[in-house]
Amino acid sequence: MGDRDEEEELQMALRMSLHGSPPAQPEPKRSKPPSPAGESPEAEARRKQRELMAAAAEKRLRAVAPPVAVAPPAAVAPPAAVVVPPPSQPTAVVAEQTSSPEDVKVESESTVVPMEDVKEAEVELEVDVGEEEKGEELHPELAEKLWLMVFGSGVSKAVLAQWSNQGIRFSSDPETAMGLVQHEGGPCGVLATVQAYVLKYLLFFSDNLGNPEVSDPSFALGQRRFYQSSFAARDDFSSLTEDGKTRALVHAMVEILFLCGTGKRAVVAFIGGVIREKVLRISTFTSRKDAFTMLLANIPLFQSRLGAMLFLISSLLSRGLDCIQADRDDPSQPLVTAPFGHASQEIVNLLLCGEAVPNVFDGKMDLGGGMSLKGIPNDVEVGFLTLLESLNLCKVGQYLKCPKWPIWVVGSESHYTVLFALNPNVQEENELEERESKIRRAFDAQDQSGGGGFIAVEGFQQVLRDTDITFPSDKLDDLCNAGVIVWSEFWQALLQLDKRAGGMKDPTGLMGKKQFTIYHFNGIAKSVLNGSGNTGGSTPIQRPRICKLNVSVPPRWTQDEYLADVVSSSASGSKNDSVLSLAPPVQTACQHAPLVDCIRTRWPRAACSWSGDVPSIV
Repeated sequence: MGDRDEEEELQMALRMSLHGSPPAQPEPKRSKPPSPAGESPEAEARRKQRELMAAAAEKRLRAVAPPVAVAPPAAVAPPAAVVVPPPSQPTAVVAEQTSSPEDVKVESESTVVPMEDVKEAEVELEVDVGEEEKGEELHPELAEKLWLMVFGSGVSKAVLAQWSNQGIRFSSDPETAMGLVQHEGGPCGVLATVQAYVLKYLLFFSDNLGNPEVSDPSFALGQRRFYQSSFAARDDFSSLTEDGKTRALVHAMVEILFLCGTGKRAVVAFIGGVIREKVLRISTFTSRKDAFTMLLANIPLFQSRLGAMLFLISSLLSRGLDCIQADRDDPSQPLVTAPFGHASQEIVNLLLCGEAVPNVFDGKMDLGGGMSLKGIPNDVEVGFLTLLESLNLCKVGQYLKCPKWPIWVVGSESHYTVLFALNPNVQEENELEERESKIRRAFDAQDQSGGGGFIAVEGFQQVLRDTDITFPSDKLDDLCNAGVIVWSEFWQALLQLDKRAGGMKDPTGLMGKKQFTIYHFNGIAKSVLNGSGNTGGSTPIQRPRICKLNVSVPPRWTQDEYLADVVSSSASGSKNDSVLSLAPPVQTACQHAPLVDCIRTRWPRAACSWSGDVPSIV
């Protein structure tokens, strides 16, 4: 390939990295496998773009600049790459490090770029931070430790590409103007969590975005009390101003960084130095106002293609690398997971609760012998739900399920999206629900099974003391005979006890029934028809997706259910009156999608309906 051709490809790749979806482009002038049969136009465009980016990355890796004083982790990624390969792509295999750029092979996307080669590569940014040096240069040893913590000893070009081309940018589509646009996979865990905090400010602090200290917990407390008095946010996202969205983003970043810094400090990482010797620099703030001012002035840097990576680095440094490793159950593994480069649960939890704990249950789980597993330590501003819980692969605790604001990051097997409501009242509990929540919290506090839903007899006795529950001696013996108490059996026995006492009473007459509206946002840009389904003259455009869902949650228990259970038991000749059937009533006009399974982990038996496309969590 001639120098002129290589330079033209490099320039094209750099231009495309500054925009959204790729324009029509020539085939890269390098060997490549044939197009897969039956490949969609959208998938073909992404594949062609990856091939072009790989060609440009090859040029960049072989044109190594002289080593600089510091090899910054944020400046190690080849800038010419946009998207992450979907799960159907070949996986990245970590190879041994080599000693020179000439040893780096570039024949496939799964090729590993050793740390030494990548950190010496020339990096150019589309954001000029100026000649004036600000902050302090990150020490080489700390930079090395940071790189290993995030990526490990080797990283595939595909993973490096997706993390080096994800800016924190809002959608230009009016319908999704409040949302951050994501490329495929990889940094979506960072983007979705930042998005959740952005929504907090856009929805519930829109009149206070000019206050640089609005993220202070004492201010937020007063605002939450205001909104819990039956006030709801507006859903006219197209009316949001660019200045308002930018300020909401900066407030979200400040809150997350100070959360990671235990409320005492925030570390902001940015790129500094002359054009050909960019280095990672950091500034530390103890004032939210000062941090807000600095971030607002430098927001173009975080909108650039290294934005998500720089914000992750800032969060890690705000927490402190030693604290990060102490938070984790297995600090030997990289925070960005192989083979597809997804943000680990530790990254998401760091941004949600300020600690890089690996689990989503409440508190710590004592395993004995001085060993324990770490979960979420306290209440959080925005929460987390996951499809994995509906598959019985984990247990999300009450801290994440019931955050202070009705906003949740939603996790699937390979992607993170956001669920939110405009009215905090969706989280309010009536007397019946409060009672169940109190009992469940006491039960979970004794649960050492990793969310398995059972406790030892000793723990059960403590639950009864904490909740002032008194069982008849025969019923208590039945529950304790097996040596462990299962939640479902305990709860059914408790409901049966209540039934014998005349049933649960609810003066509202609703008996826990709820109906509300909730929204789901997926930041990954997908092709949609520009023309509201009218194919005549319409052209595909790329935009994120938002879905409005109507949710109906049936009562958790009612007197009718008790009577129905008695009739059912009598008809079947059942002699065990301790088992109360809680099968959901038949629902009508409801729809199903994996998102509904996630919603049901928060609101059991919820029925959902929507108009238009099925909400997607992938």
